[in-house]
Parts: sequence; C-alpha cells; structure tokens
Amino acid sequence: MDAAVPDEPPIVARRRVRLALREARKARNLSQVEVADAMEWSAAKVMRIETGEVSISPNDLKPLLTFLGIKDREQVEALVRHAKAARSRAQWWDQPKYRAQLTPATRQLIQYEMEATAISHFAEKFIPGPLQTRAYARAIIARWRDDLQPGYLDALLDARNRRRRQFFARKPPPLLRILLDESLLYRPIGSPQTLAEQLDDLLSVAESHDARVRVMPYSVEGPISNVASFDILHLGQAAGGDEESSADAIVYRENYKDDMIIEDTTEVARHIEIFDNCWGASLDEPTSAEMIRDRTRHLL
Repeated sequence: MDAAVPDEPPIVARRRVRLALREARKARNLSQVEVADAMEWSAAKVMRIETGEVSISPNDLKPLLTFLGIKDREQVEALVRHAKAARSRAQWWDQPKYRAQLTPATRQLIQYEMEATAISHFAEKFIPGPLQTRAYARAIIARWRDDLQPGYLDALLDARNRRRRQFFARKPPPLLRILLDESLLYRPIGSPQTLAEQLDDLLSVAESHDARVRVMPYSVEGPISNVASFDILHLGQAAGGDEESSADAIVYRENYKDDMIIEDTTEVARHIEIFDNCWGASLDEPTSAEMIRDRTRHLL
C-alpha cells in the first residue's frame, strides 16, 4: 500500500481506510454485526465507517486492524496515517447549518468533486448540481417548498452556490463530459428566461472550462431505461479519452427518493458502459451546442 502524502485530501484518505477495512472483513467472512460485537461497537458505527459517512479514529483503528488480521507493519502505519489525514480538516459542508440539509452521499460527492481528475455527468431530468445557476436551482427546490422546513430553501441554495464556486475554482479543473437528454432543453424549470439563462450558462462553462457537452436526441434509443441521472467520478489518473476505466472510480446516482455513492466495481463498470454507449450515440459537440443555442433563442 502506498504511503500517504502529507497533503492527501481527507476524502481520499478516508476512502483508502474504509475500503481496506471492508476488504479485510469480507476476506474473513465476517458481517458488520460480528465486527461490531467483537469491538463492542454498534453495528451502525461499523456501517458508517465502511460507507464513509464518518472517519475512524487511529485509536479505534489499531485494535480493529488486529482483529481483522492486518498485522503487516508498513500497511498498519500507512492506514493509521490515512486515518489521521481523514480527520485533519473540517470543511464548510461539516457546519451544522449545511450538514442538516445535505445527505451523507451528497456530502461525500462534494468532496469527491474536489479531487476527481475526470467527471462524466449523465443528466436525464435536470442540469447537474454544480452546473446549475442560482435561479435554476431555486426553481427546482421550490417544487418541494411545501415539504421543506423553515430556512431549508435558503440554506440549500447557499450550499449549492458554495459548491459551484468551489468546483470552478479548481486548478487544474477536472476533465468534464456532460451528456444531456434532449428533454432537458424543453422541460419547464422556472420561467422560460430561467431555462434560457441556464442553457446559455452551460455553453459558457463549456467554453471557459474546456468541458465537452453533448445532447442525446429523442431519435436515439439509448440504454437508459433502468438508470436515473448519475455522475461518474474518476479519482486516479485521468485518461482523457472518450472511454474511462472503472479502476479508482465511483458513481453518484440519485432519484426522487434518495441518493447514493456506488463503489462496487461491477456496478461502476456498468454505468461507465452505459455512459460511453450513450455518449457515442449522441450528437457531437458542435451540433449539440447549436441545438442548445437554437433552444435558448426560442425561449427568449
């Protein structure tokens, strides 16, 4: 196992630890409940550690490694360094006013966005979160206004704005591929001007951040019937081509009920295959940009 570098991002360090713990537990054919009983913890604590919702302290990690049979000195020292790095810095999304509004999966996603070398967005119903303008985001959230707690709308919008600013402040930026279902160009979100400004902003992002945007037209029968909108984030070396490897990648997927981070390599590979097939069948970037401009002009 590679030693942690001093400035290793907390989310990456946390991922190294929890994946190593999960693999060691499965290698011994132990359930999370059995680990919890042996360590005199709650099963929920083990689950949160393995999903990345919380970090494990070095003091808890050392006896757990012994129980799981991880005794190699270099590996133990590396995991302890990772555990320390994972707990070294509190970020804005950890503040109570944001933590109460963001799901655990969303908080992880924001951190992964800061470290990913390449991101592929497949957007079926809405423009992806970090690419949304404030007015577009407000129009989406307002659809559930009656179900929101007081102050939720403003807090969530503030979180989305911070996420967007942080995302586009990255140097160097990640490689971006943005695949839009054609229905996004016609689905009314807010006023016609709100949607027009969002589409125009998306084209500006493509130009200023060297992002690639394609539209999958109605005429294409893509393999998307059983998959909601999702993002693929590559945390290793960016390949830079149309086809990315599933190694060191995660998927974020959401629907109307919940959202989740997917790390299972088979599932990640399946999402990559779906994305690449749809990307290849979609309109190329110049044709897509012209379609988006035509729609913007029509809306205005």
